Amino acid sequence: IQPVVPFKLNEDWLLITRTIAPLIYQPEFYDGQGSEFGLGDISLSLFLGPSEPGEVIWGAGPVFTFPTASDEQLGTEKWSAGPAAVALTMKGPWVFGGLIQNVWDFAGDNDRADVNQMLFQYFINYNLPDGWYLTSSPIITANWEANNDNTWTVPFGAGFGRLFRIGKLPVNTQVQAFYNVEKPDDLGPDWTLRFQVQCLFPKSR
Repeated sequence: IQPVVPFKLNEDWLLITRTIAPLIYQPEFYDGQGSEFGLGDISLSLFLGPSEPGEVIWGAGPVFTFPTASDEQLGTEKWSAGPAAVALTMKGPWVFGGLIQNVWDFAGDNDRADVNQMLFQYFINYNLPDGWYLTSSPIITANWEANNDNTWTVPFGAGFGRLFRIGKLPVNTQVQAFYNVEKPDDLGPDWTLRFQVQCLFPKSR
């Protein structure tokens, strides 16, 4: 669940808030562990950028992660923060961009592992007629606290989507499939399928 809400601070600057509230199903990895479903750690990103961007649209600011997980298996039990930045540009039917952030823990349960994690997501879109588009936006992560064999998760893949309207409401839907060309030893899936639905609420002028 990821609401993205912009606020116009003045004629020159815009603040974009991006909140991620993950609902997670954690399967049983070994006998007796049990499975869990619930809320994970909520993160909040604050991107400050120009109200009238040029050829490159950008924003930068802090990101915070809160220990809101409903079960210890679904979160870090740590308070974390760090820098974040996003940028994109549009060239005809093409859209190129990327988002990067890194968080470090500064408080929380001392018995849990330290947090030093990077996230990088590039995105490439090619727009087609009638609202259709091709897209690739894998989420690459690095756990700097892990050893070299378990640091990176690097998916590679792509998919397609379509922007359409339900009445006056614009809706963006997409499906993407990714293969993890790099992942921690014996952890995580080989493949990931992502299905996404976004309801868009454009501001009236």
